[in-house]
Amino acid sequence: MCNHQEMKLLLLHGAPAVGKLSIAKVLAEITSAKLFDNHAAIDVAKTVFDFGTPSFWELVQTTRVSVLEAVARQKLPIVIMTYCYSHPEDRVDFEQFCDAIELYDGEVYPVFLTCSEEETIRRVGNEDRKVRGKITTERGLKNFNSQNNIGPVPREDCLQLDSGIYSANELSEKIITHFSLHKI
Repeated sequence: MCNHQEMKLLLLHGAPAVGKLSIAKVLAEITSAKLFDNHAAIDVAKTVFDFGTPSFWELVQTTRVSVLEAVARQKLPIVIMTYCYSHPEDRVDFEQFCDAIELYDGEVYPVFLTCSEEETIRRVGNEDRKVRGKITTERGLKNFNSQNNIGPVPREDCLQLDSGIYSANELSEKIITHFSLHKI
């Protein structure tokens, strides 16, 4: 894969409540990676714009790309980013992420996480989701999923894993092995 001087972006993506952040936290701990949770950019935009407005989403994307350019420029070894990718409307945004990383000779490692609808419904009401201002109801989850075409990013090297049958620790090990990452 990449030599040790290149920045690596692990892009954990999938529908709400598939475990992106839980897995990202385990991965960050065992690889000493930095974690850029997708909701950090959303939280910034919510301070100045109403959720969902065009200005809101423009600021979210600008924030995401700025952060990715900064970490790539500084050649942080590994950064993990969580994201919900909906095809085809998010393709341009995803390409901007790749451009920001690759501009500084970094590499994007996409990981698409899935699990059954029953499992996401079971998880959606977890207290940590409420604290972070995420979708917390079955109805909200079903509405989001019906309005978006959640799927893997359009890359042949996208690793696809089922978070309903493996623990966050097991999935982290699979990701580390697949992308030849180093543990601390």
